[in-house]
Amino acid sequence: MSQNKPELKFKYIFDYGYNPVYVNGAHGGVSPRGELVMNFYLERMALPESITHEINPNGTIGNEVSAEPEDLKNSLVRFIETGVVMNYHNAKELLLWLGERVHEMEAMEQAKTAIPTGKDVTH
Repeated sequence: MSQNKPELKFKYIFDYGYNPVYVNGAHGGVSPRGELVMNFYLERMALPESITHEINPNGTIGNEVSAEPEDLKNSLVRFIETGVVMNYHNAKELLLWLGERVHEMEAMEQAKTAIPTGKDVTH
């Protein structure tokens, strides 16, 4: 404990179903109440509802003849599993925290490029 300043300890309690989710994007904006709304998504190829194949004369499955939906090959899915809503002050704190984590990640990336891989070593 610090002898000069008062301290406050936060204890983290995790829900039994806690399960981190990978995301590669977010969609949202500012709500009419002035709160930040972020819906996190995982972007992936669309999956068919159904696919129809020919049956070969020998009874095996042949070529695909159709798929539903018809625009399947031109579709991507943004699967949204979770979102967050926060006020202005919490959004500012998150921005600061996220900026600090990005700086840490940048330092790690720079350190990786500074480490010789051994491939360029000549004897």
